[in-house]
Amino acid sequence: MTELQNAAKAAATRPRIQPAEEGDDRPLSVSARLGRLQFHQSGKFRVLQLTDIQDGPKVSKDTVKLIEASLDATRPDIVIFTGNQIAGYDPAYAQTTRKRRWSASAGTTRETASSKSSEASERFEAALERTRASVRATVEQLVRPLADRGIPWAVTFGNHDFQCGLGNAEIESICREFPGCLNPDSARLQAEQYLPSQRVFACEPGTFALPVSDVDHTTSVLGLVLLDSGDYARSGGYGSPSAEALRFLAEVPEMMATQSQKQVVSHETAKSQEQAVPCMVFQHFPVQQYYQLLKPAATNAARAIEGYRNFAGKHYVLDEEKTLPGSYLGEGISCPDTDSGEFAILEQCGYFAISAGHDHRNAFVGTVPISRNSADARMAKVLPKVIGGLMMIASPTSGFGSYGPVPQKRAARLIEFDIRHPYEPRTQLLEYGELVGKPSSGKAYAYGMTSESKPESEGVDLLHRPTWWSKLLSWMRK
Repeated sequence: MTELQNAAKAAATRPRIQPAEEGDDRPLSVSARLGRLQFHQSGKFRVLQLTDIQDGPKVSKDTVKLIEASLDATRPDIVIFTGNQIAGYDPAYAQTTRKRRWSASAGTTRETASSKSSEASERFEAALERTRASVRATVEQLVRPLADRGIPWAVTFGNHDFQCGLGNAEIESICREFPGCLNPDSARLQAEQYLPSQRVFACEPGTFALPVSDVDHTTSVLGLVLLDSGDYARSGGYGSPSAEALRFLAEVPEMMATQSQKQVVSHETAKSQEQAVPCMVFQHFPVQQYYQLLKPAATNAARAIEGYRNFAGKHYVLDEEKTLPGSYLGEGISCPDTDSGEFAILEQCGYFAISAGHDHRNAFVGTVPISRNSADARMAKVLPKVIGGLMMIASPTSGFGSYGPVPQKRAARLIEFDIRHPYEPRTQLLEYGELVGKPSSGKAYAYGMTSESKPESEGVDLLHRPTWWSKLLSWMRK
């Protein structure tokens, strides 16, 4: 492609962003005004994705500024947090933190566990209560800008949230304390007061689905599926979605079509809903097939990045024929070692896009072909709608509390749907440098993966800034 063609292609994918109207005190979210997720009269529907904020009880001011500026610039219908909102390793959780789900919390010593004394139990329960308060403080700071603007939101989880010592179910329960949260509990099938007419399909904490209706609210056009993609595997590396979550992922497009949404519909509309509803999934971990958007490269090639674990020892660059202009690869794609079968479900069950976070230094959008040979009969009418293959999106960190790209490129991601072609959404990054300017905090830092990462490891530890002493030791070992 020529530079002019690349510029035209980039412009075609850039959503039209309008500033908030001055003096308008209605909810910023059009869907919040309507009481349900729905395409506007303009034919648009907008999702704002925030990922890997990964901070402690005192969230960086720059992170909050990015959230506020992104909301005001895009006026999204819904905000989706795709995991690692909580930095579970933060010192604030020192008494309750746990490295793995199956390991004991830091405050549960052998002596405490064996004695089961009421005093030790009370100390640990007090520590848990402090952790709950700290998590509540983090969530409050993240969603206050949304509540102030009347924007609904939903959340799934990553590999660091639970490390604070609370399970995802309890963290989700804390989230539901705040206005605008659409995460359902086991007994609730409708959203809360922000969207009183919204149908919710529930599975597990962090795994549920939200249908989006057409302009006239007569049929579901698409579904937004949030998936808890897991945390760690006992065998090493990252984990996968639960069996129940994968079953839900496979069945929810058809569930959306067959279950009543409490709408008065015509015979023709009811007939059209016999086929499954195409969906987009939001989750924390990328799947292995993200590597299909890369191509092998020489170790010393420009911008070459080493793969992760199963892909270690090989170097890759983005495949420009498959990815959009402006995409960049800053670290190996950190996917689970085992293919859980999720990608096959996305291929066969009518999904048109997947958006993931986790890799703080990656930001790319690409498309891979969909194999339709194994799709079953019930999906035969849906798959022709999903043209052009499966869109795969990787988003960089939206936070300033951990590693990532240079501070100016920390970003939120806007995904804009058009009713004329709802399964070909346009997307763009809303970078801090463009929206806000120069970061005020010196907390953010950026450095990349290195060739020293070993296949049996879980990658270089990028959670904390290297000290001068660790840098000296590293230099002496060379």
